[in-house]
Amino acid sequence: MSALTFDKNELGNLEYSLQREMLATDRIGGYMSTTIVCCNTRRYHGLMVAPIDSSDRTYVLLSSLDETIIQHDQTFNLALHRYKGTYEPRGHKYITDFEYTPTPTITYRVGGVILKKEMLWIHKRTQLMIRYTLVDAHSETRLRLRPFLAFRDKHALTHANMEADGHSYPAVNGVKCRLYGSFPWLYLQTNKPDTEFVPAPDWYYNFEYLQDIARGYDGHEDLMTTGYFETELKKGESIIFSASLDEMGSTKTIDELFAGSIARRTHKIDFISCLEHSARQFLIRRPGNRTEVIAGYPWHGVSGRQTFISLPGITLRQNHKEDCMDALDTQTRNLCNGMFCGDFSAAVGADTPLWFFWTLQQLEPQIGAKAVWERYGETMKQLLDAYRRGVAGRVILNDNGLIWASAENIPLTWMNSMIDGKPVTPRNGYQVEVNALWYNAVCYALKLAAENGDKKFVKEWEKLPDKTKASFNELFHLSEGYLADYVGFGGPNKDIRPNMIIACALPFKMLDEQAQLEVIQTVRQHLLTPKGLRTLSPRNPLYRGSQEGTPQERDFAAKNGSVWPWLLEFYVQACFDINGDAFLPQAEEILENFNEDIQTYGIGSIGELFDADPPYAPRGAISQAWSVGSVVDIYAMIQARKASQPEKPKKTARKSTAKTAKAETASTVRKPAAGKKAETASKTAETKEPKVVKKTAAKRTAAKKTTAK
Repeated sequence: MSALTFDKNELGNLEYSLQREMLATDRIGGYMSTTIVCCNTRRYHGLMVAPIDSSDRTYVLLSSLDETIIQHDQTFNLALHRYKGTYEPRGHKYITDFEYTPTPTITYRVGGVILKKEMLWIHKRTQLMIRYTLVDAHSETRLRLRPFLAFRDKHALTHANMEADGHSYPAVNGVKCRLYGSFPWLYLQTNKPDTEFVPAPDWYYNFEYLQDIARGYDGHEDLMTTGYFETELKKGESIIFSASLDEMGSTKTIDELFAGSIARRTHKIDFISCLEHSARQFLIRRPGNRTEVIAGYPWHGVSGRQTFISLPGITLRQNHKEDCMDALDTQTRNLCNGMFCGDFSAAVGADTPLWFFWTLQQLEPQIGAKAVWERYGETMKQLLDAYRRGVAGRVILNDNGLIWASAENIPLTWMNSMIDGKPVTPRNGYQVEVNALWYNAVCYALKLAAENGDKKFVKEWEKLPDKTKASFNELFHLSEGYLADYVGFGGPNKDIRPNMIIACALPFKMLDEQAQLEVIQTVRQHLLTPKGLRTLSPRNPLYRGSQEGTPQERDFAAKNGSVWPWLLEFYVQACFDINGDAFLPQAEEILENFNEDIQTYGIGSIGELFDADPPYAPRGAISQAWSVGSVVDIYAMIQARKASQPEKPKKTARKSTAKTAKAETASTVRKPAAGKKAETASKTAETKEPKVVKKTAAKRTAAKKTTAK
């Protein structure tokens, strides 16, 4: 029984099926992605999207494959394409079933013909295999397969041109194609010896990608076909189509590879197994012994910040500590003047190297503190020294113990959207999460150094945390009862944003319990939604509730309202730190809010972000590493809490009264200090908030239960 179920009656409804996208990866940088009816709606869709060299660039090689059933000289094209203003052919009307596990499988019915199609991406090879099985037929049946080729960068579009080579060249039981000399050969083969390839080079014009157009981009391209395969199939017989950058030596090899690969596929039987499968797709092995994390599919590459934040959820929660360390080692091998390089440097993201320390804190329970210090201690010390010296003239440790990060027209935090060359949310100065991470990093390094006898380091750094803590509390605390988002030349910025929750969720905190309660309460009232935290309070005039429109409109909304799931992990951690097991029901409710998401948008995964207003529509990449990692982390927190709870005593004959039960429940929740400001803010609930069911008491508590409907 799979956790992923699809309404068979709706598969022919394009409003239903085109909104559901599937993804499979080869774990070395390539992927297959399209809708569940195999109609491409993005330029990033394709049956084979892969790197062709050691660079990080990936290319759409095989865009799609048309299947046609031939009986009694009549043809029934099972494919679905969108051209300008129309769909042709309309093969979706023949689809009777779609299954995602153990591999994406579509069943077609044409009269008395039933054809099953199983799509399989081979791990650690750039290879797609599709097995077609004629389940039922009552007369002679032939199958025709026509590949459509793009051979272009996944971010670009291609158009008919005279340079493309439309010829096909012989290969073992198939052909090889290469539209341009700078590309490798693409081998198109089958396992059926009597399959015929008919050369018929031609351009097909004006494929239309509706999702690109909706996002404000050009969405039309031309694709080349060099011919088609055709063979007769008998009832119960199968044929395997293979597209690969490496030639398969025989039809037997194709059979064996498909059988072995599909046997190793896991069944996604429940919510968490779907997410664990999704998590494994982000970790890729590159040439040169590099292990990296793809930030999101289908268009994102490697991001330093997202690598460190997502690693615990996508590796450690499945006990894959070696994968985590391989990814960390990839970065620590190449320090530049004591700092990570490229996108991992503080010159690009002021907070990015500080997340490295947080990742190590998550790794420690699996390998031990001593092993962390022995393996990464020197890197930790070099990184801290680099901040103290200053990085690229943009980031430096000031005398007050805080990190100052500022650069003209370069956003240095995760709120890095740009419009017309300028940051959407300029935050130059002391940023709240950067300095919370800085304090956490220094304290953790000092802890490990003390435990491992590094007296020199301890003596050099031990006085800094007190100075940082005092300065932080002086500058960031607002009389309104929450933390400034950043403190710049003009003083504290009072926009209510989610970054302050990170200061409440790190292992080493600078805030006392009362301050943490105030932050949690503010976040709950203004930013919490069923899908994550808003990036701005709805009461702010800059707030945008929907992430639609032009690229500029979407970039603005992304950091001025849009909901990001990755922040939920820190909200849940902060609430657990304050309220302990009493927060378990709310944490489980937060987790349950994502059950439906694995069956919409990106199948089996969690997308990049959501609209800030109901119904919280998914937006951005269909599968995002730190979104998946965050939800898996929340699941792990819940399981750890449950495992640590003492067994409940057996029920006795005495029954508790409702009044007693209410009193016992109230006693488990800590209360913030009473205050008119908190009470007023609580009463003036934002009209755009989702409806909630609240447990009332004489005074509001910081751990009130919120149920989003």
